[in-house]
Amino acid sequence: MKRMNASREGRRMKNEDKQADDPYWDAIQEQWEKILNWYLLFADKKPVMLYDLQEQKIYAYPYQEFKKELSQKSQSSLAEQYQRAVKDHHMVVFVRDNKKRKLVSYTVSMDQSEGAAG
Repeated sequence: MKRMNASREGRRMKNEDKQADDPYWDAIQEQWEKILNWYLLFADKKPVMLYDLQEQKIYAYPYQEFKKELSQKSQSSLAEQYQRAVKDHHMVVFVRDNKKRKLVSYTVSMDQSEGAAG
């Protein structure tokens, strides 16, 4: 995994916020069932989830392994976001867009009644 800066960590976003201008949130919505199923396979390890737009693949990473691939600033942001997510029984989902060189994180409720742009 290429080292990239994560952007927009930890910002709360609810489904009803109509994220029409956020194609990455739309991608999570489209893949939600698959993302949740992969998360549940490893739920006891509380993985960080990654959806790769170009590959159209979903990955479940151990938190520490994923964190070490980020910049120092992004590691700090992820640490805060991940701790909040685990405490609130949510998951952290990243969307990677290699074409635009973006890595965007979201905190998402398991029942997806609420989510947070990360």
